[in-house]
Amino acid sequence: MIKIIDYGMGNCGSIKNMLRYLGAQSEVVDNSERLVDAKAIILPGVGAFDHGMTRLEPFRFVLESLVLENKVPFLGVCLGMQLLFESSDEGELPGLGWMTGQIKRFDFSGLEAGERLVVPHMGWNEAWVTKDNPLFSLKAARERFYFVHSYRATNVIDDDVLALCHYGNDFACAVQKNNIFGVQFHPEKSHKFGKRLFHNFIELSRC
Repeated sequence: MIKIIDYGMGNCGSIKNMLRYLGAQSEVVDNSERLVDAKAIILPGVGAFDHGMTRLEPFRFVLESLVLENKVPFLGVCLGMQLLFESSDEGELPGLGWMTGQIKRFDFSGLEAGERLVVPHMGWNEAWVTKDNPLFSLKAARERFYFVHSYRATNVIDDDVLALCHYGNDFACAVQKNNIFGVQFHPEKSHKFGKRLFHNFIELSRC
């Protein structure tokens, strides 16, 4: 059973529908007690960093036990990925700190005037894989995913980066540390590429 955390910060229904389409059992949970039998965990997220950390706090003790100690596969999506890091320019609260790095707002001040881009980064963009891993394959062509975000991860340890995207500058759009994964894009809105990613994550829950 894959558990999708409902902490009031994401469209859990879209992820659940995608998992159902792929033949996986999942449950949307709104309290930590219902996490205890999780074979894998997904943390969606849309909104502000501090509000997300505040809403996630009631789940934190059980999450850290399952993910950090028991090594249950974990996937953070969009804000859910950003919360994995140490801090964010968007707020004052510390993040989970499960991964090294900080969340910074897109800054295009160093680009030529003709290259200025709008924030948020919204729409389809390519991601290219930097190393072989359980979610992507180096043999696959560049894949396209749907993005909606104004902040991105910086100072990420090179070994933790799975895929990069370019918007003004290259940034990490997918990360991994042991059993912990994060993607900045929305795989539940990314059609065949998102389905492939979720399929690979489902396989991790069956190991």
